[in-house]
Amino acid sequence: MLHENTINRKEFEEKLYSAVCQIGREFYAAALESMDDELHRSRDRKAYRDKGKRKTVLKTLMGEVEYSRHVYSFADGDGRRGIVHLLDEAIGKAGSGFFSEALLERLGSAVCELPYRKAAETISELTGQGISHTAVWNVTQQLGERVDAIEKENAAKACQNKGSGTIETKLLFEEQDGIYLHLQGEDRDKQGRSHEMKLAIAYDGAEKTGKDRYKLTNKAACANFENIEKFYLRKEGVIAANYNVDEINIRVLSGDGDSWIKRSIGPDTIYQLDTFHRNRAVVRAAPDEDARDDMLELLYGKDIEHLLLYIETLADSMEEKEREDNLRELYTYFSNNRDGLITYNRRGVKLPDPPEGKEHRRLGAMESNVFTIIGNRMKGRRKCWSINGGNNLARLLCLKTTGKLRGTITALSSHMPEKYAEEAIRVFSSAKTEKSVGKGYNGFDSVLIPTSQKWLKAITGMKPLSEFLI
Repeated sequence: MLHENTINRKEFEEKLYSAVCQIGREFYAAALESMDDELHRSRDRKAYRDKGKRKTVLKTLMGEVEYSRHVYSFADGDGRRGIVHLLDEAIGKAGSGFFSEALLERLGSAVCELPYRKAAETISELTGQGISHTAVWNVTQQLGERVDAIEKENAAKACQNKGSGTIETKLLFEEQDGIYLHLQGEDRDKQGRSHEMKLAIAYDGAEKTGKDRYKLTNKAACANFENIEKFYLRKEGVIAANYNVDEINIRVLSGDGDSWIKRSIGPDTIYQLDTFHRNRAVVRAAPDEDARDDMLELLYGKDIEHLLLYIETLADSMEEKEREDNLRELYTYFSNNRDGLITYNRRGVKLPDPPEGKEHRRLGAMESNVFTIIGNRMKGRRKCWSINGGNNLARLLCLKTTGKLRGTITALSSHMPEKYAEEAIRVFSSAKTEKSVGKGYNGFDSVLIPTSQKWLKAITGMKPLSEFLI
């Protein structure tokens, strides 16, 4: 029994945690070395000559796992030579100083909640190893750039009507808005003190989660600093990667009227002015409460012609220049968006029935999503971003909010470019930095692996630390 007066329970817990992690690291290292020994015994001895063992480090949630594995020299029929670590190829990765898949997931989640320095401190305290904020930043950039490549590929597929989305819905809701973020460095000199980050979400409905509480279903999102046309293509790619767009009959689009948002209006799109921005514009421009109530009454009464006439007449009657300018600005805003002043559900349009268990609710989730996805992490408290750095973090934030961050990191960390054949032509030299090369030999499939060790390939999805620190 632990007695509070005689034992520091916090210190005991920390020591126990450290001891368990140490046992885990030793077991992990032993399992990897056992697999390497099996590969060593069953290799093609004529093709791979043993050159001894070399140490490497795997960074995991338990801390740094240090282990040794055999290195081999080989030569092909053309006399070209190289070196290879069969264990690295067997588990699907090559290099030194890996991040484990589990650690990558924890890092990706941490940077979505905390500044880079604080995220590094948190992960370091959890794992008992030194991970700098620079390393965490580099991880974020590498992951963000890989997500960017995926989104661009999806955009290209969407243009060719080859999207891979499987979710089917007859009615798709889209909401878009922008948020201005402070820039730094060269980007600040080129773009100005701040620049608008565009954000788009899409979903097929909402399900009730409690009394007067709803959750958007099958939500997809993307965010970027890029121009109108590029962002439109990116957004369409994200939608096509999630939804079977051939099954969509109607899209309902909500936005504040900016030109980049209207780029998404198509022949099957119902556009409405975001109710938050619409009503806020009335409140700000109204000279008094009576005028505000009159304008809102005409607005909700769907009498748009009289509403515009009322605003124009009221502006002509103003003696104060500022109030007159506010009303004329409101008139221009509403005139440019007159087709979107009435919400989609009050236009008498026949809409498809919602899927079972879901509802078609009024749009208006965008302000909350702007804060939840981008604003809470990236705006305020003197935060400044480069264009590329902001884009990379925003991609992870969108994935986290839509519940796809873990799956994406798993897919990225387990993907390995087929580059062994290219690396094999490098001349073997002791003067060169050690690097795993080979000829495409798959040790895991070609060699008998003990049944007890097969789990290693599944849990050791990892990527080289060296790729994050360039």
